[in-house]
Amino acid sequence: MTTLRSAHDVLLLDLDGTVYQGDKPVVGAADALRGGTEKRYFVTNNASRSPKHVAEHLRALGFDTSEDFVVTSAQVAARMLAEKLTPGDAVMVVGTEALADEISTVGLTPVRSADQSPVAVVQGHNVDTGWKALAEAVFAIQSGALWVATNMDATLPTERGFAPGNGSMVAVVRTATGAEPEVAGKPASPIMRDAIRLSSASSPLVVGDRLDTDIAGAHATGIPSLLVLTGVSSAVDALRAGESERPTHIGFDLDVLNQPAEVSSVGVKPGWSASVGAGVLTVSHDGTTAVNTLDGLLTAASVGWSATDWDRVEVVGSGLDELRALLEV
Repeated sequence: MTTLRSAHDVLLLDLDGTVYQGDKPVVGAADALRGGTEKRYFVTNNASRSPKHVAEHLRALGFDTSEDFVVTSAQVAARMLAEKLTPGDAVMVVGTEALADEISTVGLTPVRSADQSPVAVVQGHNVDTGWKALAEAVFAIQSGALWVATNMDATLPTERGFAPGNGSMVAVVRTATGAEPEVAGKPASPIMRDAIRLSSASSPLVVGDRLDTDIAGAHATGIPSLLVLTGVSSAVDALRAGESERPTHIGFDLDVLNQPAEVSSVGVKPGWSASVGAGVLTVSHDGTTAVNTLDGLLTAASVGWSATDWDRVEVVGSGLDELRALLEV
């Protein structure tokens, strides 16, 4: 059987919300990724841990990988700075020691104070970031330092819910300085381009749970994508996605990778129909095929994306309670 994963030589997999949530794996994710002949690279916006620690975490949760197959926004931000600066230049780090280590690795000097004459600021997620660190970043940027953010994720999924992400902290510095950072992570293209280069991919597939980062990042680099509904973005979010955030495929979880590509490809499916009128996206099933909730969602997305004049969804027919619960909000 030709599967979705077999049509691609590399999977570029997000972490938070896609393969794990905090210290717990997404149910079934490790099993779904076993087998296959494609390379699997884990591409994360989270800059708080080193590739080695990310790989150790993944292995502890049952995923077969190593640090050579992990690409973090911290690595990409460090490379971006190295291309612009002179070896030895001071870079103020707002983030973890893992981010500081990446700055050292590319030949730059990590510092923690604006009084140490940094020529650049790099800002990444750190649960311990407080007012003092943010103020130092503001002082450095006000003095003319180049500013690079590892990512702009407003939230970070955890087992307790959504916590503030690096983008929320970046917003504080932006408000105080009026400046805009260069961005390394998704949806900006640098991290995807680095992952493609490192993996030597000729036919990559981006896999993630966020429309605004993973899927938008795939669009920014012109490659196909799979949205899994195990993290941040919901089925309703997918229906309302703007053109730059629309996935090629949608699945409830990673096991859809082991199914034929047509199972998850967005389009009108047999037995299903959808239409838009009077501000309503109506989805129905004619009873000629077995009810498959994913088919209903994929049909609704296909038709919903072609129209902009609807604001609610109505699922018509019996036996469609699962789809109704997903889409009627």
